[in-house]
Amino acid sequence: MLKNALPEVITKQVPGPKAAAIIARRENAIPGAIKCVYPLVIDTGEGAMIEDVDGNRFVDWVGGVGVLNIGYSHPEIVAAVKAQTDKYFHGMFNIVTHEGYVELAETLNAIVPVRGVEKMTFLANSGAEADENAIKIAKAFTKRPNIIVFSGAFHGRTMLTMTMTSKKAYAHGLGPFPDGIYRAQFPYLYRNPAGMKQEDAIDYYTQSIYRVFEEASPAEHVAAIVVEPLQGEGGFIPAPLEWIKVVRKICDDHGILLIADEVQTGFCRTGKMFASQYWQEAGAEPDIITTAKSIAAGLPLSAITARKEIMESVKGGTIGGTYCGNPVACAAALKVIEIMKRDHLDQRAREIGAIATARFNSWQDTYAVIGDVRGLGAMIGIEFVKDRTSKEPDPELVAAIVNEAAQNGLIIESAGVYGNVIRFLAPLVITDEQLTAGLDIFEKAISKCV
Repeated sequence: MLKNALPEVITKQVPGPKAAAIIARRENAIPGAIKCVYPLVIDTGEGAMIEDVDGNRFVDWVGGVGVLNIGYSHPEIVAAVKAQTDKYFHGMFNIVTHEGYVELAETLNAIVPVRGVEKMTFLANSGAEADENAIKIAKAFTKRPNIIVFSGAFHGRTMLTMTMTSKKAYAHGLGPFPDGIYRAQFPYLYRNPAGMKQEDAIDYYTQSIYRVFEEASPAEHVAAIVVEPLQGEGGFIPAPLEWIKVVRKICDDHGILLIADEVQTGFCRTGKMFASQYWQEAGAEPDIITTAKSIAAGLPLSAITARKEIMESVKGGTIGGTYCGNPVACAAALKVIEIMKRDHLDQRAREIGAIATARFNSWQDTYAVIGDVRGLGAMIGIEFVKDRTSKEPDPELVAAIVNEAAQNGLIIESAGVYGNVIRFLAPLVITDEQLTAGLDIFEKAISKCV
């Protein structure tokens, strides 16, 4: 079975002839702005493995960029989806109530670690939609106009979420952008200002928020502060718990809502069902959490969860949408959560992360180009630099490693403000043998490219 197979490239090069022909068709039919650097065309996916149209097999460490924590084509999810499609594909929730939406909302209300006892959830289609709706809800509740986000942040590609996103390569030439979005510095501890002691870093990054209050928006006009528990596109940078506790206090002191963007970190990726559980254990749980990606095993779905008083502050007609909470996607999501709980995929994420991190850390003794290894659970970033003293980023090396790995059966992806971080997002159903095979291919690619 493919789900238990190991990577194997059987063509002389990747892409093989069949894949090359389809990629050529893609280039003629689809805008180049929707780019793809990977030389493969998927035919079948199972577990953590892909087989392309030429019969090459790849172990996938990208998983649809965090969408496939549960893996490709999980048979129980396939069965749940088929059972729902036998009944009906769609029923707009503003027109007909379907029980799947209600049950999924109840399930999320019970497990999502937002502040409050009574919770409510509403469903959307994508991570960007979830983030945008969280902002709408925060503004409705606080009656305030402004939002604080952070350097390195990625929140989506709608007009509002492009503005919230730090890297403006995602928004080039598309302005003007919405007003009321202000940016503070995220604690990128590996790149603290020169000479700064780690013990001084939390205060330094905290003061960045106070500078926004002073220079951009008074605190009384800020509706929410939006934080990724572990930045994704920004370079897989965990938010330090000590800093989160300070941010929570700032929010409490000034009547600001704390929003956790868990679009990529949710659903067992970081070693817990939600990364915000680490915040909760520290007494700093958020007011609103947005989730998406792995919620429905690849079907379009996202969720916004908050305590009841926040959700009920929203006026009728201002949230919702035609496809929000599609019944087929809800059926997949309910089965995803059931399997993740039953099979303890949060624990498996910690096990995978421990194996991978130990190997990555060992490479630092051999390869001076590895500047930093960081992450939570099975969400790990490896930052590559030209020199450890200057920490000059090396995106060219990362691009070469990504390509070399693909030629040998491993799919990995870059990230980071400078494009010099390789991210680890392997499906949590990956076998130990597949994980080891991927680590071996990765190390050989580094050795060849340095």
